[in-house]
Amino acid sequence: MALVRQTAESLVVEHILQCRFIVLTAVIGILLVWTTPHLAAAPSTTAQSVPAQSIVAQSTLTDVRQRGVVRCGVSEDLPGFAEKQENGEWVGFDVDLCRALAAAIFNDPSKVAFTPVSAQNRFSQLVSGSIDVLSRDTTWTLSREAGLGIEFPVVTYYDGQGFMVRESSGIKSVLGLKGATICVQSATTTQLNLADYFRYHHMDYRELDFTSAVGAEKAYADGRCDAITTDTSQLYADRTLLPHPAEHVILPEMISKEPLGPAVREGDDRWLNVVKWTVYAMVSGEELGIGQQSVGEAMASENASVRRLLGTYGALGEALGLTNDWAVRILREVGNYGESFDRNLGKGSKLGIPRGLNQLWNKGGLLYSPPLI
Repeated sequence: MALVRQTAESLVVEHILQCRFIVLTAVIGILLVWTTPHLAAAPSTTAQSVPAQSIVAQSTLTDVRQRGVVRCGVSEDLPGFAEKQENGEWVGFDVDLCRALAAAIFNDPSKVAFTPVSAQNRFSQLVSGSIDVLSRDTTWTLSREAGLGIEFPVVTYYDGQGFMVRESSGIKSVLGLKGATICVQSATTTQLNLADYFRYHHMDYRELDFTSAVGAEKAYADGRCDAITTDTSQLYADRTLLPHPAEHVILPEMISKEPLGPAVREGDDRWLNVVKWTVYAMVSGEELGIGQQSVGEAMASENASVRRLLGTYGALGEALGLTNDWAVRILREVGNYGESFDRNLGKGSKLGIPRGLNQLWNKGGLLYSPPLI
């Protein structure tokens, strides 16, 4: 009897195991049927995502070519950086980058449509697509790059926030501005740095803020404030516009780091690279001693670095979506970094700003180009 019961129980267990096996086999079959199309489609999905990203990456460069001009956002009127002359021509350090892009793409530095933008609307103009590149004394910060849908390809000018006062005030240092009235432009890193610095040093001050740089400059010129603060480079420019520039001094301290450079829309890697390497072509030109007057002679050089830059060896231009003589066009039509700096900001300009940190790395500055290889 016990043997019969044991046999019956064994049959039941065996039957249960068989059922479980059948069910498990069925489930595996269903899963295989369901996943196989998805697995098969996975490479297709990935393959589609790459071209989609490539289309985005090429969109600005393609649009610029089809349109026939580079749309460049610049300062409304900042001596040395972006000024519209009486004949309608734009000149300046930031303007030169726009012209260098046009030279690289079209072999014609005049193919630029300039749009003056303010501190308040510069980023919205870029993100909306109204301009292709923002080249307007703009500081590269984490919050701007992480939160505004923009990217900064490169630093073109290493600056810092400074202060200008009347020489007759006797003020020799920023620490002497305790209790002073200070003019500043709103919606800028300048305004934030001002508050941070005075708070840290337990100094009180009165702030007069203005929506435009012109407003702050006029208030200072009219004597409404004891000092004006902005990027030091801009203070040099502002001083040239005052009735008696020699009566004003720029204090020696800089209270912040202000890496200035162009900005592009986020996610457009091809265009970002074109802007970035346009700047580096100008820097490399200065490093290698190639400028507007010597680029023709340099074409015969046997130096490998020179040949790569000028496109007589390798195909670096094609890698950027440009012609291989892209850097030749830039250097011939606009010049190298040092030439642009000197004629707009430095010893050849009315501003007379020392190169300082914007000198080449082998001359004590911060500028150098990554290898063009």
